[in-house]
Amino acid sequence: MIDSLITNKTRIKLLLRFFLNNNARGYLRGLESEFGDSTNSIRLELNRFEEAGLLVSSMDKNKKIFRANREHPLFEDIQSIVKKSMGLDQLVENVVHKLGNVTRAYINGRIAMGLDNKEIDVMLVGDEIDRDYLNTLLGKVEIVIKRKVNCFILRCNEEREYLTGFPEALLLWEK
Repeated sequence: MIDSLITNKTRIKLLLRFFLNNNARGYLRGLESEFGDSTNSIRLELNRFEEAGLLVSSMDKNKKIFRANREHPLFEDIQSIVKKSMGLDQLVENVVHKLGNVTRAYINGRIAMGLDNKEIDVMLVGDEIDRDYLNTLLGKVEIVIKRKVNCFILRCNEEREYLTGFPEALLLWEK
């Protein structure tokens, strides 16, 4: 029973890792240190996902590198479920859409790397964003998603330069 619970936690971590950011890649030992799980439970789940066609792998020297199979018919559905489980859909619907002047929204930090976290770092790009209204909306969405949202606002002309310092930034929404 305990082994099953550990494997389920590992499965969830792998889903977040590979389907939240579809550019994410990982190998067994790297995932072991990242997750703090046993190599055996990670290996079992990687093999299950690969056999199901959800992950594909390639060799890089002596490392087997895994990534999400974007060609799998369920890829977009799984990615949508993962984003909903993190509350990212609520963030877009209840914050980004209601502000109106946002042209793009990015997530950054641990979640952008596909790791679970109690805080979501968001970068909103747009001119003339009402900060008071933004804070009101963020307060409401934090209650719903049960996560703290750290929000940074960039003007449209600042976006490119700012993002060079955050290569892991993941585009969440675009107008």
